[in-house]
Amino acid sequence: MKILLVALALLAQVAAAQQRQAAIPLWAGGAPGALGNSTNDIPTLTPYLPDPAIATGAAMVICPGGAYVHLAELEGDHYARWLNEQGIAGFVLQYRLASAGYRHPAMLQDATRAVRTVRARAAEWQLDPQRVGIIGSSAGGHLASTLLTHFDAGQPDAADPIERHSSRPDLGILCYPVINLDSEFTHQGSKRNLLGTNPPPALARELSSDLQVTKDTPPCFVWHRGEDQGVLVENSLLFAAALRRHGVPFDLHVYERGPHGLGLGTTEWNPARRHPWTRDCEYWLKQRGFGR
Repeated sequence: MKILLVALALLAQVAAAQQRQAAIPLWAGGAPGALGNSTNDIPTLTPYLPDPAIATGAAMVICPGGAYVHLAELEGDHYARWLNEQGIAGFVLQYRLASAGYRHPAMLQDATRAVRTVRARAAEWQLDPQRVGIIGSSAGGHLASTLLTHFDAGQPDAADPIERHSSRPDLGILCYPVINLDSEFTHQGSKRNLLGTNPPPALARELSSDLQVTKDTPPCFVWHRGEDQGVLVENSLLFAAALRRHGVPFDLHVYERGPHGLGLGTTEWNPARRHPWTRDCEYWLKQRGFGR
């Protein structure tokens, strides 16, 4: 049995390597406001492409969590491989972090550029530029929700062809997200890492995504655990309530038990132990024309 498990793990690693392509720097000439030239200063996008036999043409930009100080692999690589099973291309975003000296708006610049890049290169990857979504967990969920509420249509006359494309995701998936930065429900570590100590109250409100929802916010799948003490469930409830007020389609799932994090269900890649949110989300993605 142990030999079989080892063999299956090796096969999973080989399959992941076949799906994963080389990381792509988001800016050829360096990111705006870059503080240096190390890997921490160069935001990248790593494509994971599904088997062409099941590919739907849809794509998701993936924002791992980590309180804006690190990036959790289980919310990046694992999500991309799971999305590939649904025929969806995954693009893991390595965005700039407070641990490397960055604050807002560097992270939002990176997420914005990531969505534009996927659209600009859609033909190369055989994707539909009108089916590009974003998924994020915890602080990565905050970043995803920020783009869901702070997008633009692009600049048609921009010299850089990537900047001509819209940054509006076609849908969003928010996993136990940080949402509000101006209430008793705020995750103080993410707020401090993103905005620094004692940021202007107006900036905290501007980046409280529940306060920025409009009728043009894309449809969203939002999930959380009621027992989560890392990021309180009220964050997801506030965002869902805002979507409801503005008539934006959404799915909200609150599961009673479980701690903060854990991505698909465990820290290890283990399809047999996935959390039920994955099945609920697979159904939703299919209903939205993304999954197979």
